[in-house]
Amino acid sequence: MHTNESAENYLETILILSKKLPVVRSVDIANHLGYKKSSVSVAMKNLREKNHILVSKEGYITLTESGREIAEMIYERHELLTNWLTFLGVDEKTAVEDACRIEHVISKESFDAIKKHVGHEQK
Repeated sequence: MHTNESAENYLETILILSKKLPVVRSVDIANHLGYKKSSVSVAMKNLREKNHILVSKEGYITLTESGREIAEMIYERHELLTNWLTFLGVDEKTAVEDACRIEHVISKESFDAIKKHVGHEQK
């Protein structure tokens, strides 16, 4: 299930958009991320070839099981790390930016330890 940071960002974006929109298309991803449609098209081709997404003949993008698993992992990391950094007093903009970088490089072991610790802090 190894993916690069760019692929993880795209998968996370598809997950986020799928919660807000009835269907997700390349143009929605491009608009959300501020990327060119051509760049998104190349990324979608790569994700499709790795079986992380399905693209219908109408251009609707859905996550496969493996794509959803990666997207949900990254999204959980992003949310928890952003909330924790904000709780620690980091301003929200910086917390979001730092969480976005950390979420891709932190090991499962370290993230699980932080998650466990944060859970105890909130009780």
